[in-house]
Amino acid sequence: MTRFTLLGVPLDALTEAEAVDWVARAIEEGRPRLVISVNPERIMHAGRDPAFAAVLRRADLALADGAGVLWAARRLGHPLPGRVAGVDFVKALAERGASAGWRFFFLGGAPGVAEAAGRVLRDAYPGFILAGAQPGSPEPEADASSTEAVRSSRAQVLLLAYGAAAEEAWLARNLERSGAIIGLGVGGAFDFISGRARRAPRWMREHGLEWLHRLSRQPWRWRRMLALPRFVVRVLAQRRRDGPVEGSP
Repeated sequence: MTRFTLLGVPLDALTEAEAVDWVARAIEEGRPRLVISVNPERIMHAGRDPAFAAVLRRADLALADGAGVLWAARRLGHPLPGRVAGVDFVKALAERGASAGWRFFFLGGAPGVAEAAGRVLRDAYPGFILAGAQPGSPEPEADASSTEAVRSSRAQVLLLAYGAAAEEAWLARNLERSGAIIGLGVGGAFDFISGRARRAPRWMREHGLEWLHRLSRQPWRWRRMLALPRFVVRVLAQRRRDGPVEGSP
């Protein structure tokens, strides 16, 4: 597995299929593994939050989720094989898990959304096992009850929907004692899979315009979107410091 660092955050050069294979091997080995999705917002957040940055650096698997990350990696001389979008990765894990007998736990999201996402995945992938689901809370005082729920379910794959930074912080504190093997923050994936929210059309996703679709439906996100131009500036500054990169425009 080829790993490099993008503005201080690790990235692994894997395709979606290779990432699923990696998860399958990790489950066979049985040691807790932290998986993260890396996008420009998370990278910029890490730049101003040392604790968050430290958690990301400890990740066992770091996947590129976002056209901006693909662009930046290419500009800095580390081309990636493609994007591993969070929603698509969850579906790919569900498909493999349905045939392999993996047990999943969905933690977070609005009441009922995780369960609804689980029903959609069961219909799509017969054999998919949602061993447990609950909204829970990212606050440390709720850790004991949440981890006990996960442990009691005997889930191997734990997916969290608490939002960036809160997901990773929870996993850093609790993954090992939860009994799960794979821990991954999935943001709004439960909303999209359940149908509560609508994904951008495929052509927008393929052209790196998913952010524009989300902004049109959630205009309150405009402050968060300011991370994108700042991210571009930081990447270009890093490119100037590094000098010309062979094969990069």
